[in-house]
Amino acid sequence: MWDSIRAQAERVGDRQILDLFDNDNRAEEFSLRAAGMLFDYSKTQLDEQSRAALIALAQNAGVEQRRAEMFSGGKINETEGRAVLHTALRNLDGGPVMVDGEDVMPGVLDTLKRMTALAEEIRASDVTDVVNIGIGGSDLGPKMAAIALSPYHDGPRCHFVSNVDGADISDVLRRCNPEKTLFIVASKTFTTIETMTNARTAKAWMEDKGVPIEGRFVALSSNAEKAAEWGIPAKKVIGFEDWVGGRYSVWGPIGLSLMIAIGPEAFTAFLRGAQQMDRHFQSAALHQNMPVLLALVGIWHNQGLGHATRTVLPYDNRLSRLPAYLQQLEMESNGKRVSMDGADLTVDSGPVVWGEPGTNGQHAFYQLIHQGTRVVPCEFLVAAEGHEPDLRHHHQLLIANCLAQSEALMRGRSLEEATEIMAAKGLVGPELDRQARHRVFPGNRPSTTLIYPQLTPEVLGKIVALYEHRVFVEGVVLGINSYDQWGVELGKELATTLGPMVSGEQAPDGKDGSTRQLITYVQRYSG
Repeated sequence: MWDSIRAQAERVGDRQILDLFDNDNRAEEFSLRAAGMLFDYSKTQLDEQSRAALIALAQNAGVEQRRAEMFSGGKINETEGRAVLHTALRNLDGGPVMVDGEDVMPGVLDTLKRMTALAEEIRASDVTDVVNIGIGGSDLGPKMAAIALSPYHDGPRCHFVSNVDGADISDVLRRCNPEKTLFIVASKTFTTIETMTNARTAKAWMEDKGVPIEGRFVALSSNAEKAAEWGIPAKKVIGFEDWVGGRYSVWGPIGLSLMIAIGPEAFTAFLRGAQQMDRHFQSAALHQNMPVLLALVGIWHNQGLGHATRTVLPYDNRLSRLPAYLQQLEMESNGKRVSMDGADLTVDSGPVVWGEPGTNGQHAFYQLIHQGTRVVPCEFLVAAEGHEPDLRHHHQLLIANCLAQSEALMRGRSLEEATEIMAAKGLVGPELDRQARHRVFPGNRPSTTLIYPQLTPEVLGKIVALYEHRVFVEGVVLGINSYDQWGVELGKELATTLGPMVSGEQAPDGKDGSTRQLITYVQRYSG
């Protein structure tokens, strides 16, 4: 199945992307408009032949059939025997969604109703600060979205604590008034060690300040019994089903902190934006389908051309946490080494995903992506309009920088051009050649650009759903399960055994020499 992609990659070779623009219609033919957004992938080495091969790859992998299974409640998470239905959480106007013969939508809508009532109650109270305590998907999603939608905040301030490092919760609590702070403890099992450690610290902080904890804790958990042991009443406990994975959970109860910050109406717009992208993904033909093409461009760069990383570059400062969010979404989903049947993969799995907002990144790592020895495909995101009309010139400069970077990555600068520039500065001979070589940009570095009208709740919903479906398509093409995460388990298990050794309760018997040495050092200097 991959032979055709390898053949296309060999055919392309070192072909210059810029030469493809000899076709005046290149930009239009290699871009797509959907849900009010424009996805431009013309600054890549794809041509009609290689794109057709990728679409055939997706068809042969069964993307369309697997897509139908997911939306209809099929148990496509085969290693855990679960459906994958985060899309049901935003199915506000759709029909029934069946799992094991039962329509889950009444429960979804009832949960949304409970979230709304609780959010409105908190927004109308004396609460000034809400602290969301979670980790992984219980933190990255709502935190990313809360920062992204800060222009819409009209509720209490929202803070997020995830790291078991005491500095995280200490720094947050220092900014809060215990008499006006509410804590959201987000853990499906109510046993996640990092989350519960931080929750116990928050509880002790309240008690130490002499503030009753009644009414000051909300649990987002399916373990109502353990929440009750904490003194959290059932009306302050909102559960969720096992067919919603943590990194896909911002649409449901895990998004409560976001709903409190921006209000139920704006949160509903966030859901509706995602629902709009869901409908596009379900109905559009593969060659006109934005999530599919975004996925296929990624496969072309990673499995086709062998580029091991890709960088996400939002020219939108409020999307500062989007690269971190996508790191988990993509690397935890598709960072696998065996296919669905347990056989070793014959191609590399998902790429390393990283990034930072522009223009900050331009003064940090763009040097490497422009002149480094490895090619790093870039994914730019930018809004046509900002939220600061009185600073419109800022946004125009931001857009100019975004477009300039993608053009510079493609065009580069030849030795001849660099020599001409340095000769104009008066250099001659060997020094002219030496200095000119330092100013050569190889160019021919691929990038895509996603442009949207403005970062509203609806648009953010579309963007996040777009990337969710991109991960799904890539996983299907690779033949892996994108919805389990066994790779996070081993470290957790070892940490449990190492805890008593670090504290000195147990000797580090059976551990390797390096681990014993590190424990000894910690015990010596930790008092």
